[in-house]
Amino acid sequence: MTTVSENMEFQDESAQMSKLSDSKSVIATPSSSQIAKSEPLSTHETSQMPKSSDSISMIATTSSFQMAESEFLPTDKTPQMSRSTDSKLVLITTSSSQSIEDELWPFEEFNGERDNLDSLLSILPYEDKDPKDQAPIDRPSWANKTEYLLAQVGFSVGLSTIWRFPYLCFNNGGGSFLIIYIFLLFLVGVPLLLLEMAAGQRMRQGSIVVWKAISPWIGGLGYTSFMVCFIVGLYYSVLMAWSLFYLVQSFQFPLPWALCPLLKNSSNFDPECEQTTSTVYFWYRQVLKVTDEIEIGGLPVVHLSISLIVTWFLICISMIKGLKSTGKMLYVLVVLPYIILSVVLIRSLMLKGAAFGIRTFLAVKVSSLYSVEVWRRTGNQLFLSMGSGFGSFTAISSYVARSNNCILDAFSVALINLVTSVTATVFVFAIMGHLATQNNEKCHLMNADRVKNLVTSGVLPAELQLPKNVYQDMSSMFSIWFGSLPEQAKKIILPYLSKCELPGQLKKVMEGPGVAIVAFTDIISVFSGSTFWAIIIFLFLVTMGLSTMLGVMQGILTPLRDTFSPFRKHTKLLTVGVCVSMFLGSLIFVSPSGSYYVNLLDDYWASLPLFFILIMENVAMAWIYGARR
Repeated sequence: MTTVSENMEFQDESAQMSKLSDSKSVIATPSSSQIAKSEPLSTHETSQMPKSSDSISMIATTSSFQMAESEFLPTDKTPQMSRSTDSKLVLITTSSSQSIEDELWPFEEFNGERDNLDSLLSILPYEDKDPKDQAPIDRPSWANKTEYLLAQVGFSVGLSTIWRFPYLCFNNGGGSFLIIYIFLLFLVGVPLLLLEMAAGQRMRQGSIVVWKAISPWIGGLGYTSFMVCFIVGLYYSVLMAWSLFYLVQSFQFPLPWALCPLLKNSSNFDPECEQTTSTVYFWYRQVLKVTDEIEIGGLPVVHLSISLIVTWFLICISMIKGLKSTGKMLYVLVVLPYIILSVVLIRSLMLKGAAFGIRTFLAVKVSSLYSVEVWRRTGNQLFLSMGSGFGSFTAISSYVARSNNCILDAFSVALINLVTSVTATVFVFAIMGHLATQNNEKCHLMNADRVKNLVTSGVLPAELQLPKNVYQDMSSMFSIWFGSLPEQAKKIILPYLSKCELPGQLKKVMEGPGVAIVAFTDIISVFSGSTFWAIIIFLFLVTMGLSTMLGVMQGILTPLRDTFSPFRKHTKLLTVGVCVSMFLGSLIFVSPSGSYYVNLLDDYWASLPLFFILIMENVAMAWIYGARR
């Protein structure tokens, strides 16, 4: 009884002291004797409890009760309490939160507070949850929002956007491919982009630390994306080295790929070049010096090795001073390609046959909309074109403020990527439509000359002599003349004529060698002043490739700095070391058989690990971290 009375006195004194305390103190708890006896609170006692307007004041923690106990416990009462009572008080304080929660939540005045607490806990700053995972205080940041968006756009819009998209569009239904791509872009592409941007912006860390912080069980996901980014960076730098070599070769007239080379000590052209085109011959024999089989190796090609050294030197210079140097470079590397693309687009639309190419691009094949293979290829292009899964979006977003609107950024980058893809496709189809029109006119001219020779030789009757106005507009006038002939005359002439159709000529032009650089050299031959346009177009490819490589390097350097603390003190040495090691690793791709490995990695390997990485990112965020959070 003495113990109970002392506890009651302690309760009265504590209640008086709590009235004088700050309004932010924890809520009043039932007396220790009531909890010890497991007696429920009465309605009158519950009504006496203060009602808090702030849900945070409803949280009763162990430390707060211990502070209240040490401050409000009377000094003259302490010696009189028994050891058993002390132990009960300890049990009371450690379980007080659960007791209050069990007894108070059912009442009407606290309805909905549990959900409010969950939402408040979910938005607490990341630093408060686990101090060891906090980003370093001196972490750099982009100078402004423009540099940040340029970095995201520069990485997302790459060389595959310029050529792979038009090629796939032509071979997979034209407008049908575009419809499927836009649908998948907003259904899959934007959410994946937002996921990586939000993760990097929220935690301000690279891909390795981000996924390890979400769950140690999926820490390997960050290392996987890091390795994919590293390997893709090796061969992507070679693509840039090829473009750089062509840029240097463009400063001469005539262009070296415009004509077939002559044999030594002879006025005859190389017979191998005459069997194909001069651009294809220059690509395989002069640039790559390619072997006939992948098994045949050899030392790296000298001129490509020099181009590769210059490429990695430019990358290292752009990254050596961190975001200060990278941000300034992006103004040139991202803005300049769009200026060049706009100029060549306007020029291409002025060419004869451009309208036919654009109509072919916009034509919708309904059967392609139901093809599983078309959907697979479209999804594959979406992953490769957007750049999700490499960890670069996470790394770039880690240098922006947490208050940044990443939802708007994700939609902006996706729309810019889409507009760039469509613009490049219109440009390519306009050029290819012009080339197809030229080839079609050449085909009709050959038929006209053949008919003329057959009439002259007497094989065909004189009535089938061609009128002079046919040569004014060969593609249309020859078809009109042939259509006006009697059926018997058509049957006589038809065996001697070649089939000339614009769709067939366009198919030959588009399928061509299937190599982007060779296609661009063919495009350059269309314009007058080919030297100027060659410099412009290959400068466009070099700057676009360099902006993408800067994003790839961010996906490599940022995780290394965030994961291994010694690298933070020697960032310049880390940048140089990574660039040198990647240069040495990429030398295998400039060997005579190196182009085979580039094609294997780019066409068959890159998309597979990205596919699994993106699946695991969604699993980690939705089921492990929690979609509601």
